[in-house]
Amino acid sequence: MKESNFLWDLSKNEQNRIKHKVGFEIVQYAFNDPKRIIERDSKHSSAEEQRYFCYGRVKGNVLTVRFTLRNGKIRVFSAGYWREGRKKYYEKNNLY
Repeated sequence: MKESNFLWDLSKNEQNRIKHKVGFEIVQYAFNDPKRIIERDSKHSSAEEQRYFCYGRVKGNVLTVRFTLRNGKIRVFSAGYWREGRKKYYEKNNLY
């Protein structure tokens, strides 16, 4: 599936929607947050492919997006409103 500069697998999107209640169609808004945080996902990165987290505010909550860059596009693996992402977003933006 393609949404502007974003790519994802349709079945992965459906799995994520069921498991985390988030469709990949909204991840672009996390990247549009001027206070977004991008961090390397060292646990899931490899020598062949670097993976990242984006923490950004969407609809009043902090959305965490796991992704990589492929051929100039953002390839999304998962997304959710997770406590860890919210904590990092608030800490890095000094919002406590």
